[in-house]
Amino acid sequence: MNDMHNDSVYYPKRLPVKLDATVQKTLESLPDHEHRKWIERSLQAVCTMADRDVDRLDWKILSKAIQDITRAMDTFRPYRYVRKVAVFGSARTSATTPEYYLAQAFAAQMADDGFMVITGAGGGIMAAANQGAGATRSFGLNIDLPFEQTANPYIANDAKEIAFKYFFTRKLFFLRESDAIALFPGGFGTMDEAFETITLLQTGKFGPAPLVLVQPPGNRYWNEWEEYVRGQILAQGLISKDDLSLYTIVEDAEAAAAIVRNFYRFYHSSRFVGDRLVLRLKGELSDAAIATLNAEFSDILVSGAIEKTAALPDEAGDETERLPRLMLHFNRSNYGRLHQLIRLINQLGHCDSLSSCAVRQSQD
Repeated sequence: MNDMHNDSVYYPKRLPVKLDATVQKTLESLPDHEHRKWIERSLQAVCTMADRDVDRLDWKILSKAIQDITRAMDTFRPYRYVRKVAVFGSARTSATTPEYYLAQAFAAQMADDGFMVITGAGGGIMAAANQGAGATRSFGLNIDLPFEQTANPYIANDAKEIAFKYFFTRKLFFLRESDAIALFPGGFGTMDEAFETITLLQTGKFGPAPLVLVQPPGNRYWNEWEEYVRGQILAQGLISKDDLSLYTIVEDAEAAAAIVRNFYRFYHSSRFVGDRLVLRLKGELSDAAIATLNAEFSDILVSGAIEKTAALPDEAGDETERLPRLMLHFNRSNYGRLHQLIRLINQLGHCDSLSSCAVRQSQD
């Protein structure tokens, strides 16, 4: 009650000069702005909240979240067309362990392949990945905590180290900016990231993208995790067998990197245009290959067939406009099967140069 009373202070009838100028400039440019619809929706949402009984804490959450998002977008924007892989794992992993060396080697290989690496900026597996990739090819998504939160020395004070207020905005950018996910052994946080990533892949809210679960030889961390998934979740019919295609368990850094590379060997990216899923490819598939895809994956089609197409009108001006495409009326439920479809596309097609086609996966 006292807090509410203290917030009931006098506000001038006019906006502060700096804010007034910013609002005026935005409104003047709005009619001709490329993204007018989305700006109007954002402004309308804020104005609607202002007319309602929204308390101080709600406004604080909204404003801080927007600041998180704005800061992260500004940092990632110059690298929007560079593919990236997010690396998760324990902050407690010692630098002398096989897990640390494995994460370091994986990140180094990904950097050599033209990818950038995203970590949580902390120690352990995160430090290993930033060390392996090097600062120029690394991002660190840190989190503000009540106690001191120090970034690892391989990303600390770099312009690509971002401090987030909230975990939910931080998680948003881990997946929004990633074209692949690699998970190494870790604690509850790693389990959270594993199940959240799989859930978003399973529901189509992230990806399609490769997910690799990496462990050293002889370490059964992910094997025993999978035994639980198969023995309990799958056995009770809570997921489908095809959902197991959403991830791959490996014991070698090069094998993990190869899975990521091969996922984008011929497949490039995808998006929905209306009720149609469009798969952009790095080359054109033969008619025989299309026939094979239709024979193997008719079960995931709502209607019609998998067909070749050029860029649709809604994709005009897109950086992928020149790429060949496949179009299908996907049922939006069997994403494990969709990953199987992409793997078969990569087997049927070919790309002579990964780097020449390395444009970031679209997630619109």
